Amino acid sequence: MSVGSLQSGAPYPESVVTIAAGRPVRLVWENMLGGLTFEIGADPKRCFVKWSPKTACVDIDGEIARLRWAGAHIAVPEVVSTGTDDQGTWIVTTALAGESAVSDRWLVDRAVAVAGIGRGLREIHEALPVDECPFSWSAESRVADAHRRADLGLIDPKGWHAEHQSLDLSAALSLIGDIPEVDRLVVCHGDACSPNTLITDDGTCSGHTDLGALGVADRWADLSVATWSTVWNYGQGFEELLLETYGVEPDPSRIAYYRLLWDLGP
Repeated sequence: MSVGSLQSGAPYPESVVTIAAGRPVRLVWENMLGGLTFEIGADPKRCFVKWSPKTACVDIDGEIARLRWAGAHIAVPEVVSTGTDDQGTWIVTTALAGESAVSDRWLVDRAVAVAGIGRGLREIHEALPVDECPFSWSAESRVADAHRRADLGLIDPKGWHAEHQSLDLSAALSLIGDIPEVDRLVVCHGDACSPNTLITDDGTCSGHTDLGALGVADRWADLSVATWSTVWNYGQGFEELLLETYGVEPDPSRIAYYRLLWDLGP
């Protein structure tokens, strides 16, 4: 994942240029699937465009539904418009206060950013009502989907993280079948990686982005990836700080399980 410039050197998608209508455009994020996030314009009327190539098969309608549901309870970007063309699909949203936790501002003040992520994750787990949530991100449904994708030949172990490279696909599928007992059921973010938390200058979490997988699950489904992401984005030494500011003791077995399940995901 990267910030700031297209890895391929390709021009911006035509749809983004059209939406910008002559306003300044800045690429703020590029993910491993070719998804791009752009900032368009300047305060106070700036907006963001989350663009995904057709090959990524992103469920735009599902993400919009989740944003609108979550927005009744927590700070999330408001959907302005959406669209699709031969190149890809996109969502245009309003801007929230703060900067991504992996912006240049926060990469030099990593401990404050990580603390903000931990507190912010706890806040959404407390604020989003489990009983009213129409979306699921349960381990059971994710395990079933992993088996479906494995049968279709859509899982490539070569793309797994280093700690899982000693496993073959059969062994990994067997391990994820042993689902841990739920510690605490919450409405999970679904992609609690550091870039998806916004932090204001005082270190406070001001909102969350990329809620396309939001749903009810054990809180460790989020916590395992949130802590893992601190290693990817900030280096070693911040996992315990995130858990401390969230307010929970480390749970190595659940962390290991949900990280493997993450690697088998789409």
